[in-house]
Amino acid sequence: MEIPYIVNARKDTGLFNAKIAIWLFLASEVMLFGGFFSAYVFLRLGADYPWPERTLPVLPGLINTFVLIGSSVTVVFAWAALKLRNWRQFQIYMWITILCALLFMVLKGVEYNVKFHHQAVRLDDYSVVEGHLAYYDGTHIEKNRINIQLTEGSTIVYNNLRFHAKWVEEILAEAKAAGATLKLAADVKGAEGYSDEKETYFKAGAPLTVELLEKIAKAQISARNHNQTLRSKALADAWEIAKPKHPGQSDWEYSDKVSIDEKAIKPKLLTDILGATFKVDKSFEVSFKPRDVKEGAEQSKLRDDTVINGTLLPSPMEFHYMDAIDFQYLVMKAEKKGIKPEVAIANSWLMQNDPFVREIWAWHEAEITKLRQRLKDDYKLDEKGEPNRVPTHKEMYRIGWKEFAKYGEEKHKIDLSGTDKLKEEFMGPNYNARNPDEKEATSHNSNEEASHGHDSHAPLTFPHLSIPREQIGFASKFAPAWNTYYAIYFTITGLHGLHVVGGAIVLAYYLFFGRRMYDENPEWLCNRVEVGGLFWHFVDLVWIFVFPILYLM
Repeated sequence: MEIPYIVNARKDTGLFNAKIAIWLFLASEVMLFGGFFSAYVFLRLGADYPWPERTLPVLPGLINTFVLIGSSVTVVFAWAALKLRNWRQFQIYMWITILCALLFMVLKGVEYNVKFHHQAVRLDDYSVVEGHLAYYDGTHIEKNRINIQLTEGSTIVYNNLRFHAKWVEEILAEAKAAGATLKLAADVKGAEGYSDEKETYFKAGAPLTVELLEKIAKAQISARNHNQTLRSKALADAWEIAKPKHPGQSDWEYSDKVSIDEKAIKPKLLTDILGATFKVDKSFEVSFKPRDVKEGAEQSKLRDDTVINGTLLPSPMEFHYMDAIDFQYLVMKAEKKGIKPEVAIANSWLMQNDPFVREIWAWHEAEITKLRQRLKDDYKLDEKGEPNRVPTHKEMYRIGWKEFAKYGEEKHKIDLSGTDKLKEEFMGPNYNARNPDEKEATSHNSNEEASHGHDSHAPLTFPHLSIPREQIGFASKFAPAWNTYYAIYFTITGLHGLHVVGGAIVLAYYLFFGRRMYDENPEWLCNRVEVGGLFWHFVDLVWIFVFPILYLM
């Protein structure tokens, strides 16, 4: 039996099956993205930190908007070409649609790549620094890692069920390079009361290996399974004994009187191996990425719960290029305590310890004074004599990379061509072009450089910065972990990107494999392209909402 209304529409509704299905699907999609947009609005209105405003690069988002709008037009032209039975035109327009989808994803990939390579740090005083980290110096020593000094007698305690093999291997490699060894500090017993359980017994002095930890982990799992089986059986026996003693009562009425006989099963229980401690016989140093370590004074804990009892070395976070300073969060916290913003900023760690920050902040305050006057001239005063417009919170308390660039252009006459500036709109600041080499730097004013603590090689526009580890409150790339805004940004744009990819695959299927359907019944393929086009229009519509909400507001 042939399914009706696959090609021809119903007379009462004017719709064929696939069209009804796509409208039902799009209705669910509207609820999905509507929920995301609603959540974004509520979270932004109720945010307890300065919500990022106009943070994303506008030009890539604007280009992507026109790219999707153009693709929505070409997919309609492709459908119209099928209606006119012009296969060649259909191919041309569908190719353009798919290429627009690819261009959209390329630009989105560039945008994501910039985010994942940009570092942000919130200090303990809530001031924020952004830029790019330094990873290697001239000796190829890796920087921006947590360094821990282990000496003779120091210990490392592993969580047997969570240890990360790669980190174990890194520690062993560092120990081998220093001629040190790590050995099991004490016997690890896994079979209390059972002398024949040799496979769960590990002697002190056994050298640390991944294989040894895996054996201990296996023993622990076996011991826990054994103990659980014993306890389950003992509890079942206790219920069997209790039931005849409480005739006519429900189980819950006497459940508080049912318990396991711990004394009876204790001799049969196996020891639960909580951790294995290894002792160091010679000093050496280990290092980890900051995100892998939970820091402490005399011990450091890795994310796999490995405890390293050693001395935490200074390990500052070093910015190779600092390109933004943000005091918005600091000011917000200060105002809640009744502290004036200028006092809080002056007492911040950055202002107290970095001469360049003090210098550029003085320049910034002068720029804000000019902006106040310009707004006053353009928008006049109200009836009470107050300006109708004043600088925003972001304008007053944040210096972004474009302000850094303007400062460099004004102070050191550093400028870029139009092509380079256009590239910066996509890739962020061009550090190499805006930071002259030694000869160019010293030709401007080497005495001024020396006066604010930078050597002759120090960049003029985007400076180096070293932040002591104890001053760091939180650090992250511009990833979902950084704040709620970026979590929502990646969720919505990532989900939208999946819709773009999925829609492009469907349209590509019609382009590359639709000829047979077209030859059998052109109207059949025409209907399918129309349904695919409806989905593509929805993808475009979602982006038209995403662009102003995330990029412009």
